[in-house]
Amino acid sequence: MKSRPCGRTDADQERAAERDGGGICYTTRMARFLQFDAVSFAYPGMAAPLLSDVTAFFPEGGWTGIVGANGAGKTTLLKLAAGALAPTNGTIRQLGTACYAVQRTDAPPVGWDDFMNCWDAAALDERRRLGVGEDWAERWDTLSHGERKRAQIALALWRAPDVLALDEPTNHLDATGKAVLLDALQHYHGAGLIVSHDRDFLDALCTQCLFLFPPRATMRPGGVTEGREQDRREQTHARERHDANAGKARRLAAAAQQRREAAEQSAARTKRLKERKPPAHDHDGRFLRGVAKLQGKDGWGFTQSAELRKRAAKLAAPDASIRVDYELGVALADAGVAQRAYVLDVPPGTLDLGDGRTLVHPALQIRPDDRIALVGANGLGKSTLLRHLLPQVLVPEERLLNIPQEISEDESRRIHEELKRLDDVPLGRVMTLVSRLGSRPARLLASTTPSPGEIRKILLARGVARGPHLIVMDEPTNHLDLPSIECLEAALAEAPCALLLVSHDARFLSKLTRTRWELTPTTPTQIELNVVL
Repeated sequence: MKSRPCGRTDADQERAAERDGGGICYTTRMARFLQFDAVSFAYPGMAAPLLSDVTAFFPEGGWTGIVGANGAGKTTLLKLAAGALAPTNGTIRQLGTACYAVQRTDAPPVGWDDFMNCWDAAALDERRRLGVGEDWAERWDTLSHGERKRAQIALALWRAPDVLALDEPTNHLDATGKAVLLDALQHYHGAGLIVSHDRDFLDALCTQCLFLFPPRATMRPGGVTEGREQDRREQTHARERHDANAGKARRLAAAAQQRREAAEQSAARTKRLKERKPPAHDHDGRFLRGVAKLQGKDGWGFTQSAELRKRAAKLAAPDASIRVDYELGVALADAGVAQRAYVLDVPPGTLDLGDGRTLVHPALQIRPDDRIALVGANGLGKSTLLRHLLPQVLVPEERLLNIPQEISEDESRRIHEELKRLDDVPLGRVMTLVSRLGSRPARLLASTTPSPGEIRKILLARGVARGPHLIVMDEPTNHLDLPSIECLEAALAEAPCALLLVSHDARFLSKLTRTRWELTPTTPTQIELNVVL
């Protein structure tokens, strides 16, 4: 029998289930496998369900990737799996324990103090495996978001639930952090569900992936790359089949038209015959029987025409398996180049990072067309440096597009409400840009709290409309689905204005930046920034 983690009673677990805001939702009576049977779910006020008739099996000892666009229902599915939401229709079979780790890292997860004050082998092992420092217990607010994410996942694994649902666990993590996380998750033996837009990570971890195309879902074996390739083949085959059927439908419709025209011509001749009087010598009614026979042939011709039209309509009907591809891509056409020597000009100095650490930097200058990557491991002070530099930017506020690393749930709701209060013309422009980043405007406006990815798209769309001279983005690919990342990458590549990007995505930065500001620890208490051209 599996022992309960120290300090965790059944009552504690039930209380934790009622506290979702801290980052972990914990419920009881789940199973080491998870089964969705014809599950549908709709939030109140939705005109159509977000998920419909989802049937899926999540086995013990394997990880299932949950893949889909921003707003497709990935987080909703995780909450259904963990028992934090109940399905509108259908059944979720569950008898054991479940743990759900949310995307956000605003607050310490439920049970944080219990975890950090527990000294059994399991707690020590998880803290060691994920690099959770013993001094982190009292300084959550000073941890980087990458450090918070590792701590959140360590706590979830320490609980050893039968079902573990992780929402974007790779966000904020550097390459080392991702490698550590992958190793830790590969040691988990329950039924695991993971939402992530990191293709390499999903390929390395998952034995199957559930692809969400609202309101439908399709399970495919293997990682996300294999699943996307299978989906591409199926979509190609479905379109080829539909095109072939459309050709058949056109031919059947033409044949139906010919039959109808022939029947109409025959009916006209029959009508003329009926209007004639039978010959005087036709005592046995042969003429009238001939007319009746012609009428029967006419009716058969119309029936055949109608049948051919029905077959043509069936072949030409839309194929539900073929998805509509919306046009994607945004252009920063309104962005411009500032008419000054620098958009940022900060003299050499030091910055207090807290906890006795200091960041030392040289003169930091950004020209109007510079493209700069700010890089360094988790916890070295990248976000703190950005907060220090932003008030010193030399462009008007409306010409600065700044998208922070994390946006709190309360702030997300405020941004969403501001969006809905816009007049029709500016709202239409913003939502057009959001649509071209891969999110459906109607679903976004109908939601109560947009996903973190959708909020980033809203901020980007609003900022683009103001014609920025400087774009500052902290972990811009976090929370965004793959098509959105590709759209953002293409837009930033064409932007004429200055860029300052913080990211652990080396491939993303290599395509967009020419200069690196590298943070490197030189002593346990000092971080140095070096400018690398």
